[in-house]
Amino acid sequence: MSASKSQRNFESKLKDLQCHFTWALDLEKSKPLLKKDKLEDIGTDEGNQWLGHIYNLQGFIQYKLGLNEEAKSLFQKAAETLNKLRKADEGPWLEVNYGNLAWLHHHLGDQAESQAYLAKVDALIKNYPSPSQGELHPEIYAEKAWTLMKFGKKGQLQAADFFEKAIGMQPDMVEWNSSYVIGLASASKHSESGVEANSLKKMERAKNQDPNNLYLAAVYLLQLAKKGETFEDEARKLAKQILKSPVSSYSGIKPLLRVFTNYISVDDAIDLAEDALKKHPGERYLTRCVALCYKWKILFFRDSRPRPGMTERAISLHREVISLYPNSSFVKKIDLASVYAKSDKAKAEAIYQKLLRQDLEPADKQVLYNRFAKHLQFDKRDYQGSMQFHMRAASITVESFHRDDSIKALRRTKDTTSWNRKCKEIEEFLAKLKL
Repeated sequence: MSASKSQRNFESKLKDLQCHFTWALDLEKSKPLLKKDKLEDIGTDEGNQWLGHIYNLQGFIQYKLGLNEEAKSLFQKAAETLNKLRKADEGPWLEVNYGNLAWLHHHLGDQAESQAYLAKVDALIKNYPSPSQGELHPEIYAEKAWTLMKFGKKGQLQAADFFEKAIGMQPDMVEWNSSYVIGLASASKHSESGVEANSLKKMERAKNQDPNNLYLAAVYLLQLAKKGETFEDEARKLAKQILKSPVSSYSGIKPLLRVFTNYISVDDAIDLAEDALKKHPGERYLTRCVALCYKWKILFFRDSRPRPGMTERAISLHREVISLYPNSSFVKKIDLASVYAKSDKAKAEAIYQKLLRQDLEPADKQVLYNRFAKHLQFDKRDYQGSMQFHMRAASITVESFHRDDSIKALRRTKDTTSWNRKCKEIEEFLAKLKL
């Protein structure tokens, strides 16, 4: 075989691998740093059954950031962790990891090592065939699903399909069932009524199979609350359990804070978040949670008077969060501006104008335009300017909550405002977008 044909065969084999390098994960520009921070907030508690997968994704992110040695170290750590969790020296759970290492060594120019990992993948496929002919091994579907869950609503919907395939072939994997239903809840995050009845039943079954998963317990309570059921005693009991747990974005504290804020008491949510931070001072994820609760109180509960010093505390916390997440604090800067707007409009305006001058990705522009439109409407009573920015947000064709929200605002204005030139402009704009 000629050298060129051999190289083409080699590259073709690489492309056929199931791994992070071939899954078309959206990690452009600022997103690797955002994903890096989110993964770090999950923590490295050894009881986490997804720890090996966390290291695999962290390794890929380090590669995308140009940190190849760090990537290699994390991929090797992933392999060790996966074997430890599965209590075996090898198995199909290593296929994604070996694929990542084959690609990494290829990019490093070490073709011999890359070929060696390709051979390891072939051996795994031969020794551990999928129980369903023509399908990937359930371990591959599960890791792909877990990974896609971290990539927005589109990824969450794809993840649901892959989890269903994995669970269909290997239904006894508790963590797969738990993550599957958590993904269903995440995909309906902005729905006021929550998940469908069938999904809620799946969630209840998964919770009963995984009683120590406090994150799932909190998500389940939130879904019940959205259905109109109240479980205040269970929420307070769960809060005590979470306060005893290691700090993690998957401890369950954030969804439980939403339960308290929206269905029990926002002041109790603040107290819970502050208690958690007192137990673990300096923990950046908990600082973020406390800041979020104060933001909710100040922005969405204007009828109840804030406690003395609450606004100052909120501003201080948001500034601290921005410093703790220097590479992924874009939305927190908008939050800071929105908090300032209730007490110091000049400072709020200065932050917004600085952000508006930045060269942003379309998705970030969309978020900013949507939030600035609300600022103009509610804080400055500039309704014309607000509609202009809602139109700018809606014209960015990135499917998101913020685009949908701006479109709803435009439709609401068109339908509730007496006919004038502005309404005609909105109608023509929506027609042009075929909305």
